[in-house]
Amino acid sequence: MSTMEMQKPPAKRRKLTDKNIPNVLLHSPEYRVDSQMYQDLVDMERKLDWTITRKRTEVQDTLSKPMTTTRTLRIFLSHTVSGQAWQHPGDAPLPSADGNVNIETGEGIPAWQLKIEGRLLELPNQRSKDRVSPRKFSTFVKHLVVEMDRDPAQYPDSNTVEWVRNPSQPAPPQDGFAIRRRGDAATRIRIVLHLEQQPEVYKIHPDLGNILGMKEESRVGVVQALWNYIKLNDLQDKVDRRLIRADAQLRGIFGQDAIQFQQIPERVNRFLGKADPIVLHYTINPSVPPPEKPVAYDIDVKVDDTAMKSRMSHVAVTMSPETLKELSRVDDEIALHMQSLQNAHLKRTFLQSFADNPQEFIQTWLESQSRDLETVLGSGASDGATLRQDDLRRSEYFRLPWVEEAVAIQEGLRNAAKVTM
Repeated sequence: MSTMEMQKPPAKRRKLTDKNIPNVLLHSPEYRVDSQMYQDLVDMERKLDWTITRKRTEVQDTLSKPMTTTRTLRIFLSHTVSGQAWQHPGDAPLPSADGNVNIETGEGIPAWQLKIEGRLLELPNQRSKDRVSPRKFSTFVKHLVVEMDRDPAQYPDSNTVEWVRNPSQPAPPQDGFAIRRRGDAATRIRIVLHLEQQPEVYKIHPDLGNILGMKEESRVGVVQALWNYIKLNDLQDKVDRRLIRADAQLRGIFGQDAIQFQQIPERVNRFLGKADPIVLHYTINPSVPPPEKPVAYDIDVKVDDTAMKSRMSHVAVTMSPETLKELSRVDDEIALHMQSLQNAHLKRTFLQSFADNPQEFIQTWLESQSRDLETVLGSGASDGATLRQDDLRRSEYFRLPWVEEAVAIQEGLRNAAKVTM
């Protein structure tokens, strides 16, 4: 068995083994130091692979959960008028009941129309490939109430308009809502808007909100914030980690000195209420022309972060073929360099041992080779019948580097004998 023979580089990385290293080299100080260094690198690589796998699993778990971001919803309030006195020329007759008014079509009757529209503002410096089709305004509305301050005796039409989302019968998404009423008197309007957000956002009671530093948040967000507070203040019991010890601030929330971890969501629910609606005010004065520009209000809403999900999915789940090909090429290069280093190490150890003490090295090496040859061929003074019986009783004996090669040679001889028979 030649220690100077260059082996063919493997296709993939493999762990350093001793089966091709002579026994005389296994006990050299240089080999033990280099082998330990290499083993440390292998252990580091194993830890790195485990960390990458764990992070990839965390990313995949994150992708399965709602991923939200805060965006700006801009609401526009405007109105138009028709049939008003100032809209007719000076020599034109005013609308009256003598024929200039069409009761069926409403032509000539003073009226106005309120428009409630909205759109989601685009993010600054957003790449074109990350842009998605904008959501319609009605998809952000869960409940809309429009209250008009008008004399019901003069205007018998309903002065309250309400729109409620019906999940069982979803309506087509719309860019906005329009309300038309007859009249020429100034009208004050109050708009109450309840937003549709997923996950649903709740109002936090001040007793808990002051501790967590938040006023509105989803149920999961509140539980997570409370858990962060517990970890930051080291409130977990030292012995039973499922037990949470209350400090001076949480004692009023928990109602006792300690609670079980699984009781936290139930305690949090007591301090969550329906989120406050958005209230907007608008005034319509039909006696003057409407403003050229609508009134705008900006509201922060939480929406699905589709761009982030897409990027995370591309990196962790759907890796591109080009990236996989590049990783495979780098992996092959690493395998070649590792094999080259191993062969160089064998050469150096062999020659260094020979240079230190040539006579002892050659004698030890010849004894090692003779011992390996006798073991492989099963020959010797006793023809292998009672060859080192003490060694054969130890299981470590069969884990020596030459055992695998000896079994292969013996099996080859046995198969060759079958062919010749």
